[in-house]
Amino acid sequence: MNQNGFKAPKARLGRKTVLIVCAVLLAAIVIAGAGSFFYIRSAFQPVAPNDRTPVHVSIPVGSSAADIAEQLERKRLIKSAAVFRFYVRWKNESGFQAGEYELTRAMPMARIIELLQTGRSLKIGLKLTIPEGSQLVQIAAIIAAKTGYKQEDVMKLLNDRAYIEQLRRTYPELLTADIFQRGIRYPLEGYLFPATYVFADQKPPLPEIIEAMVAKTAEVLGQYKETMKEKQLSPHRLLTLSSLIEEEATEKADREKIASVFYNRLRIGMPLQTDPTVLYALGKHKDRVLYKDLQVDSPYNTYIHQGLPPGPIANAGEMSIEAALQPAATDYLYFLATPAGDVIFTKTLAEHNREKAKYIGKQ
Repeated sequence: MNQNGFKAPKARLGRKTVLIVCAVLLAAIVIAGAGSFFYIRSAFQPVAPNDRTPVHVSIPVGSSAADIAEQLERKRLIKSAAVFRFYVRWKNESGFQAGEYELTRAMPMARIIELLQTGRSLKIGLKLTIPEGSQLVQIAAIIAAKTGYKQEDVMKLLNDRAYIEQLRRTYPELLTADIFQRGIRYPLEGYLFPATYVFADQKPPLPEIIEAMVAKTAEVLGQYKETMKEKQLSPHRLLTLSSLIEEEATEKADREKIASVFYNRLRIGMPLQTDPTVLYALGKHKDRVLYKDLQVDSPYNTYIHQGLPPGPIANAGEMSIEAALQPAATDYLYFLATPAGDVIFTKTLAEHNREKAKYIGKQ
């Protein structure tokens, strides 16, 4: 302080610096606290609110809360094992029962804890199993048979533009404008994931059933987001290609090699010429596709149209999706399924015809 009673500028600056540092530290503490609060609150919520696929959990005798938490996180039934342990201590929860459980990712943490304490598995009012390769009409028939809804009512909702637009707002990255492109038969074909779904009610609302299947597709494709970006594959193109692989594959088939044939043909501009697209165009199943069938006038007919069809022809399982993302490195252009279920791959038409001649009389 000088003789006139004024503080030196340096002292004032020092105090100002201290105040700024304190304010920054306080702000950091508040932000960290708020972040922790929202993180913990989020961890209490379901991992996937619409995913009602049953997940089997086995709790051995003598399992601790920490053991249970680790298993639940590993199976993606909870978001955080640490938050689960914190919640159990905070609420003084105990009495977890050993046993076999069917849980879902649509359950909040509190519901999972409740079931594990009572020793009761998930109450199942309705169990729907959608086989891989099912087409939309077939899925509608399965829903109708299991719930009592009329199949035409199920199909009506599956094609309702207003309802589909509502789904698009919920799943904008999955349900793009591609599902409405010209030539598409059913906008949601390929977007109802084949899996087993469980519902607490015996006859849940139709939108709940359908959204569970769409949500599962979004979840599955979400795992491959980076790979899709690298390969420049949109969800629609990926699901379309996957559906072709699904429909062509047999139990013994090497799906990655089937995928390679499609990629090789697409690369050189060769028609895919896959029979399942002809059958989809015809709208019926046949044991053998005849020459006249190959002339059907449809954008789905890959014998007369190059490239992929306008949309999926079935709902593919994860093995076919993975094959579409990671095709084998081959120079095959043809494949032939034998009556025994084996698939023979060849490079030239002459080789293909030679192999076909060996089996044509056996079919």
